[in-house]
Amino acid sequence: MTETTVSTGSTQVVQMPDVEGVSHSYVDIDGVDVHVAEAGSGPPLVLLHGWPQNWYCWRRVAPLVMHRYRVIMPDLRGHGWSSVPNRGYDKDQLATDVLRTADQLGLDQFGIVGHDWGGWTGFLTSLREPDRVTGLLALGILPPFQRLTPAALMQAWRGAYQLVLGAPLLGEALLRTSPNFVATMVRAGTSAPGAIPNDIATMYGRTFQDRRRARASSLLYRTFITRELPTLARARSDRLVVPTRLLIGEHDPIRAEAFMHGWEDHADDMSVRTLPGIGHFVPEEAPAAVVAGIGELFEPLS
Repeated sequence: MTETTVSTGSTQVVQMPDVEGVSHSYVDIDGVDVHVAEAGSGPPLVLLHGWPQNWYCWRRVAPLVMHRYRVIMPDLRGHGWSSVPNRGYDKDQLATDVLRTADQLGLDQFGIVGHDWGGWTGFLTSLREPDRVTGLLALGILPPFQRLTPAALMQAWRGAYQLVLGAPLLGEALLRTSPNFVATMVRAGTSAPGAIPNDIATMYGRTFQDRRRARASSLLYRTFITRELPTLARARSDRLVVPTRLLIGEHDPIRAEAFMHGWEDHADDMSVRTLPGIGHFVPEEAPAAVVAGIGELFEPLS
C-alpha cells in the first residue's frame, strides 16, 4: 500500500493511500471541504463508503470499472480526508452533500453505489431526487421501510454496537484510544481472516485518532439513535422509484431474516440478494459481486 502525504486543510491525519489512475480534488460545500477521489470516464457513478472506511474501500472495485464509468468516490464529511464540521451528521445532510458535490462536478444525473451508511445515504438521495439518480446499488445495509415486528425486535441486539459508538464521551474515547479498536471491529465483520489486510484495517482506525474525527464518527451514530431511528417505526409514505438492487453478506452481523422485508410495498423496482459466505464489508470482500451488480443494474439503464 503506497501512500502520499495529504492534509485536509487545517488538520494532518494519516497519509492517503494511492490507487493507480485515481486523482484527488476538493469541492466546497458551504464551507465543508469534501475530498473526492476520481478515476475513469463514461457515465458517472458516485461510490459512497460506510463506517469506518473512506474512499479507499473501493480500491478493488474502481480499477475494474473505470474503463467503462467515471468513478467518483467522495469521503463523507468528518471522514477520510474531508474536513470536519461541528454538525451536519444527520443522514439527510449527507444526502445533501452528495447532491451538492454532484452539482459542483457538473453531474445532472448519476448512479450511486453505496456501502453501509453510504448505502443508507444513497436511499435518501434517491428518495429526494429520483430524477437525478439513474440507479442505486446498495451494499451491506438493511432495506429501508422496516416493519416493527416481534421477530425484528428480537434481533435488535445486532445494533447494540451503535449505542457504544454513539455514547457521548465513551464512543469518542474508544475510537481515540487505539486504532486496534476499529481494526478489531473490521476483522469481526469480515467473512474470513485476512479478508481486509491488517494494515488497511489499522489505517481505518488511525483516521479516528484525530479528536474531531472521533467526535464526528460518534455523532454519526448518536444522531441516528436519537433522531432518526425512532422514525423508522412509523408508517412511511415514501416511494422508491429509482431502480435499486441491494446486496448483503450472508454473514453480515447486521443481517437477520426479520430485517429483510418491509420494503416490498414501497419500491417500484427493487430486489434484495444475499451473498453466500460474505460478511459486512462487501466492496472489499466481494469486489467481483459488486462489479457484476454494477453491470446488471447500470448497463441496461445506459
